[in-house]
Amino acid sequence: MHPHSYTVDSLSKSQDLAATILASSAPSQISVACAAIDSFLHSQSPDHSRHFFSFVFPTLVCKLFGFDDNVSSSSLSLPSQSPPLPSSANGWIDTVLASNDTDLANRVFSLLAPGGVLLSSISAVDRLSLVKYVFPNERLPEWARFMLSSDKDCRILADLCSIFKGKVKEDSVKGSVFQVQLNVFEYYMFWFAYYPVCRGNNESCDTVAIKRNKRFKLENWVSSISGFSSSKRGSPESRNECSLYVRLLYAYLRAFVPVSDLNSHQPYRSSLLQYSLSYDGSVILQAEFVVNVFIHFWLVDNDFSPLPVDLCKSFGVNFPLRSVLGDTPPTAGLGEMVKLFVKYLNLSSAMQSDGNENFDLSGSPRWSSGSFDGSRSRNAIVASPFVNSNGSWNLSIQRPLYRFILRTFLYCPIETSIKNASDVFSVWITYIEPWTISLDDFMAIDAIVDGSAKTLKREESQFQACGYSPTWQGYVLSNYLYYSSLVMHFIGFAHKFLHADAEIVVQMVLKVINILTSSKELLDLLKMVDSIFHSKQTGIGKPMLNSLYRFVPSIREQLKDWEDGLSESDADGSFLHENWNKDLRLFSDGEDGGQQLLQLFILRAEAELQAISGDNLARNLQCIDSLKSQVACLFGSHTIKPLSFSPEPKQHQQVRDDIFKPRRVSSCTMTNVNYKGDWMKRPISDDEVGWLAKFLVWLSDWLNENLGINQPDNIQVDSPSWPYVEVLSGEVDNVYGPTDTMKAILCALGSWLLMLGMTVVRIMRKHGVRVNLRMLASKKVVMVLFLYVVFNILRKAFGVLHRV
Repeated sequence: MHPHSYTVDSLSKSQDLAATILASSAPSQISVACAAIDSFLHSQSPDHSRHFFSFVFPTLVCKLFGFDDNVSSSSLSLPSQSPPLPSSANGWIDTVLASNDTDLANRVFSLLAPGGVLLSSISAVDRLSLVKYVFPNERLPEWARFMLSSDKDCRILADLCSIFKGKVKEDSVKGSVFQVQLNVFEYYMFWFAYYPVCRGNNESCDTVAIKRNKRFKLENWVSSISGFSSSKRGSPESRNECSLYVRLLYAYLRAFVPVSDLNSHQPYRSSLLQYSLSYDGSVILQAEFVVNVFIHFWLVDNDFSPLPVDLCKSFGVNFPLRSVLGDTPPTAGLGEMVKLFVKYLNLSSAMQSDGNENFDLSGSPRWSSGSFDGSRSRNAIVASPFVNSNGSWNLSIQRPLYRFILRTFLYCPIETSIKNASDVFSVWITYIEPWTISLDDFMAIDAIVDGSAKTLKREESQFQACGYSPTWQGYVLSNYLYYSSLVMHFIGFAHKFLHADAEIVVQMVLKVINILTSSKELLDLLKMVDSIFHSKQTGIGKPMLNSLYRFVPSIREQLKDWEDGLSESDADGSFLHENWNKDLRLFSDGEDGGQQLLQLFILRAEAELQAISGDNLARNLQCIDSLKSQVACLFGSHTIKPLSFSPEPKQHQQVRDDIFKPRRVSSCTMTNVNYKGDWMKRPISDDEVGWLAKFLVWLSDWLNENLGINQPDNIQVDSPSWPYVEVLSGEVDNVYGPTDTMKAILCALGSWLLMLGMTVVRIMRKHGVRVNLRMLASKKVVMVLFLYVVFNILRKAFGVLHRV
């Protein structure tokens, strides 16, 4: 038991330190607060730090991430108290970024670094289990928040996701309410992962559509994509652009998530003879926790199918989030963090050099629940469910990353900047080119993080990036949908956003096609798998083809699972509505095949670039020529024909306007439009009120469903016998005046109207006509109705005044 004087002194110092942190907003005040925290923690032993983590640490989290500082110290007196949402850019991270003060950034980084005094104290306190925090349910990922709202689902949440294992507890005060209780390190990592999500949600609310004449420069955009920029790695400019948050993210990944010789942390993977009784599983458990926190806060979050279908079925869990979240894209602004995260995790795959043996695809790839119990690690031979047998993290990010990229392409709103989509595109490019990743890519940020990875650089100096080789065959087969189905979805995205910025979109398409055609071995592998996917196994043929047959079931299962729920979507930008989750169409020569869609894209892009001819016209046309040659190389044909143009500039502009004119029912060119999807649910155009169009589409769907108009008329239904009423002779004279007469007339009129309505519905069903109220969402119609209402109100108002 601590002496009373010591307890009072520690409490008083903790409260004073919390007040100092709470008042720190200027760079000088932040520097003083960091020094005070450092001095306080050095003077305290771990078992005497309870007051610091009860009073000071919640305040530090509040100020670090820029949460609303309009709180009193009493509101932070309990560990269960959570910081509110960020209201302005007044946090330490934002202040450091705005000040561009290197010394201040280094000061804050040294305090929060993995080897700093704060993280060391957190580790020591967690070993003693002195403090527990309650993370607010409303800040959790959407799907986890939904599960905690159900008493049945919250009890199996820990089995579905390892980051909640042993952390979902019943509230001792409210009884039936469940909450997430975390130790100090887990609490800090939850808030660290939530910070960019909250920032992205706040910034997306203020997003303004970029007009056509406010095009951002191609040179500024391509510099953010690896392979487009010619700048040298490790340049001073790139060091200055590295934010404090990115530095901390990379430092935490380096410290807590091993990528080199990952199996050494699971010694019983390779042989029972190498099993060590001293292994407690803490390293790999901590790594899994950090990786999965970022996955669920960044990649999964608001996904309406957050977990694999088979896993949910095994636990009897159903997520009715499709109707709640709708066509909600992932949180914007996460591209830089996700790219670093994915690139770092892919180092574990890039460092392997044993070829195909590293990838176990003999069975169907499944997402495990990850309920690995470190307390039983000495008594049971249990491998980490999130680490491949080759010792890489690829299995853990396959499905969530695929859906993250796909949802971005499908649900990116029209008339908005494609900056966020281009960032996600860069993540995709990084993932499908793991052979280009090397330790040199991290040299610049390594130098900023005090050379923390220089030892790894020296030890693994033989590992260098190179092009595709047969040793990457297993990786490509394990992630085949990234090279096939996702490419088709991206082509749809390119058609959808071509009018937004043709130069950028053409560059993006060219980059993807260049990757697919960068190696003959890679292209041959993709085509062979596609051919086997669409053929029946005969057991006779080339040995290579026969060996690839065993991968087809896993690819089919991935296609069904990774695109779960999207088959019900009418999101524009996809050309796979008719065969979604059933087929791969990249190398198909049909109307919806990749070859036809790419040829159409080239013709549209060439027309667009000609219409907006400027200083970059020659370079843009050269890019189109490169795209033509690469597409011809991809499909092995030369069927792409140039589009002829009229020499008059006005005619060019007219062609462009006709191509990108919002589609209307009354358009005379309607028969020339080959729209794949429900016409009523087409994307919101410029001449419509967005929210009103969505409401009218929903109302139209409801009417069509309840009236049975969606049902085909050729279904044979037993004709019901018409009811009749037998009037007794004694009742004929019982007439009670005009009231009954009016009732009889009204009933007859109602019956006649009902029969008329049923006849109209039958005719509509026969001819395939549906209720479509969307035309009322036209801005012209809304404006006419609005002016009519205003006119009547003003007329009545002036009439009253005139009478007065």
